[in-house]
Amino acid sequence: MIRIISVGKIKEKYLESGIKEYEKRLSKYSKLELIEVKDIPIPENQNETIFEKIKTEEGKEILSKIKDDYLIALDPKGEMLDSIAFSKKIEDINTKGKSKIAFVIGGSLGLSKEVLDRCDYKMSFSKLTFPHQLFKLILMEQIYRAYKILNNEIYHK
Repeated sequence: MIRIISVGKIKEKYLESGIKEYEKRLSKYSKLELIEVKDIPIPENQNETIFEKIKTEEGKEILSKIKDDYLIALDPKGEMLDSIAFSKKIEDINTKGKSKIAFVIGGSLGLSKEVLDRCDYKMSFSKLTFPHQLFKLILMEQIYRAYKILNNEIYHK
């Protein structure tokens, strides 16, 4: 089972449409659960203390959704994998007795220390910054690609 825990609701129709498409495609390979936690608005009087407080509050919500999952944080400081290595990572997790993998996508400020400390693995897709809503679609496409690779099925490179 794959779970994606993300901060914030998808607002754009084109992203919603893409996510639904990959939900449908992934259903052939794995159960999928999409969990959204509320994002906390960033006030105009921004400072590091406020940022940390927001990340901590969002982090509490994220942690309340985690079960006995193998937890992967999507974090800019995480390890970068190509698609083949990513598919092998999913396979390795499943063969080592973890049938549930949860991916965590933080809000615009990133993930709290508490969430990062709970994670089993930290992964980065790029040194670029992506909107967290768009990243959910990118992640789903890569998970789908991983399952195609694992099943020796053709998928464009």
